[in-house]
Amino acid sequence: MTGEARQLLLSRIRDVPDYPQPGVVFKDITPLLADPEAFSVLTESLAELCVRHGATKIVGLEARGFILGAPVAIRAGLGFIPVRKAGKLPGATLSQAYELEYGTAEIEVHAEDLATGDRVMIIDDVLATGGTAAAAMELIRRGGADVAGLAVLMELGFLGGRDRLAPALAGAPLEALLAL
Repeated sequence: MTGEARQLLLSRIRDVPDYPQPGVVFKDITPLLADPEAFSVLTESLAELCVRHGATKIVGLEARGFILGAPVAIRAGLGFIPVRKAGKLPGATLSQAYELEYGTAEIEVHAEDLATGDRVMIIDDVLATGGTAAAAMELIRRGGADVAGLAVLMELGFLGGRDRLAPALAGAPLEALLAL
């Protein structure tokens, strides 16, 4: 991605101080999504990463990973698989619990959506602590597929997610369009 493209994306991310709690600066991507030029640059950049890493399917993590992953899948000519919070998918699912700073959470995927030979790229908006991404990688592997990589719009490096994810990535690439 060019420096000009990075600057466009950065210019469309709004900082919201003290949200959702005092001391946190929330990175709001809704201005980026509302700008068709910036959203197109983001979609194209993520689609190029998926193709470069040989992905055959895309997983989007609830909820902003759905917003980003679905158009990326269309642009890259790949299938899209939603990874949802527990209890949101009908039928047979694979589930994975993971730790949060304040407790635990659980995500699920339809069991039949993943197959041996699939190379799955995970798409999300932010890499923070890496818990959700690590759980998604476990689900993908339990479904018989391979992790092609993880691609995010922005990485919040000060939270250490990249280091925590290294074992779960097992050599798969982690691509962040923006490092903050």
